[in-house]
Amino acid sequence: MLDGMINFTSSNMKLIKFQLFVLLIFLTAYPLHTMAEEKAPPADIPEPVVATSEHKTLLNGTPVNYKVTAGETHLQDSKGKPAASIFSIAYTRTDMKDVTDRPLLFVFNGGPGSSSVWMHMGVFGPKRVVLPSDAERVGAPPYPIETNPLSLLDMADLVFIDPVGTGYSKALGDKEGKAFWGVKQDAEILAEFVRVYITRNKRWNSPKYLAGESYGTTRAAAMVKELQEGWGSIDLNGVLLISSILDFQTGDFTAGNDLPYLTFLPTYAATAWYHNAIPNKSKYPDLESFLNEVREFALSDYASVLLKGDLAQPSQIEKAVNKLHQYTGLSKRYIEQTDLRINEFRFMKELLRDQGKVVGRLDSRYLGEDQDQVSDSFEADPSSYAIDGAYTAALQHYMATELNVEREDRYHILSAEVFRNWDWLYGDSPRSQGFLAMTPNLSRAMRQNKDFRVFVANGYYDLATPFFATEYSMNHHGMDTSRVTMKYYEAGHMMYIHHPSLEQLVKDIREFMNKE
Repeated sequence: MLDGMINFTSSNMKLIKFQLFVLLIFLTAYPLHTMAEEKAPPADIPEPVVATSEHKTLLNGTPVNYKVTAGETHLQDSKGKPAASIFSIAYTRTDMKDVTDRPLLFVFNGGPGSSSVWMHMGVFGPKRVVLPSDAERVGAPPYPIETNPLSLLDMADLVFIDPVGTGYSKALGDKEGKAFWGVKQDAEILAEFVRVYITRNKRWNSPKYLAGESYGTTRAAAMVKELQEGWGSIDLNGVLLISSILDFQTGDFTAGNDLPYLTFLPTYAATAWYHNAIPNKSKYPDLESFLNEVREFALSDYASVLLKGDLAQPSQIEKAVNKLHQYTGLSKRYIEQTDLRINEFRFMKELLRDQGKVVGRLDSRYLGEDQDQVSDSFEADPSSYAIDGAYTAALQHYMATELNVEREDRYHILSAEVFRNWDWLYGDSPRSQGFLAMTPNLSRAMRQNKDFRVFVANGYYDLATPFFATEYSMNHHGMDTSRVTMKYYEAGHMMYIHHPSLEQLVKDIREFMNKE
């Protein structure tokens, strides 16, 4: 009996030991496998792809030989790990022996989420896509891509930068794009690009400018802080702000914020003027005299009525309604129904509603037609879909046929993913965000750098970044207005689409940069 029990127990013990062994293998193998996955190094990062080409052209009446470097620059984080691959297209003049005094211009667009295609192929680059000057839709290809005799390449080397998530730029290693999608994060990585570029190309002692359009002006102001402040700074000669937005309280239509109703009014008036929608247009000799009257009203009677709210007297309200009707062409009844507060999108839809037309946002000279005639906002911006295809096709064709950039991965012209995930927080605490204000960065730059100057280009028909909002910014936050050059053009957000405005814009920028 005892022997039988021993035999039985021994047999079972062997089975139990075998089961425990299998279980142990399973339990230990799984976490080891998981840890191996977690600690696996990132896939090998390929070498930066760079294409170079040599060219010659005639710019501003001067023969110019230049090299184009189109490709990736790999940047590291503070720990020396791969961070981001920044795609840029750099134009460097090659027929000059000494470039010490030759300016270096870093150019980018906005969004956030836009590549540099617009400033590249619209105004600064040696090639540009030519669109109708009078706000006509461009239709389907082919589009005219011509030598740009107005390019600044004769007087400055140009570097067009695509931020992370735009163009071919992307995060590297274990980083994600979101790590760079924010006001400060974006400024930090692009400031690092500038540092690396001037180091590799021996341009530390060259004059340096940043040129941004739209949100790119916000980016420029943030980069000024990253570059100029602290030890080991990279001091700048100035910034070029094209269609600027610096202080977002001037442009955000939110409950309790009356400021945009004031700052947008002169652009509403300019738009109504352009489309012959205002009564008694003939009483004004020109657009500028008309807008001066609108500015004065906005800062006085209109501001007073909005500030007083229900304390405003009926006679004050009636006077304001009459003036708003006179300046915008909107009906008095509609103005009263809006409580004298006209939202930009409602204005674009309402101005020419009786004609079945909507006006553009980026450029209110453009007109479109919506299927829904009674909605309070357009179905799409006519000034966007009128030009997007041309710029996209032009840059892709130009890179492939002239710059030796032959890639099949997508070039992101404008990324909605970047915009949706943008981190607008800028400051030391959550409460410091409020309305993002970047003008203080520029005024501080002026106090710390006696040679720092600001050029501002404004389009009268720009309903995205209205000129009166920029005037507000330049007259606040301690800006030294003697070092601010303000220019105006009878066009929209991308004023360079309008041929006379392009010529004047380039002339104005040349004069600004030649004041050194």
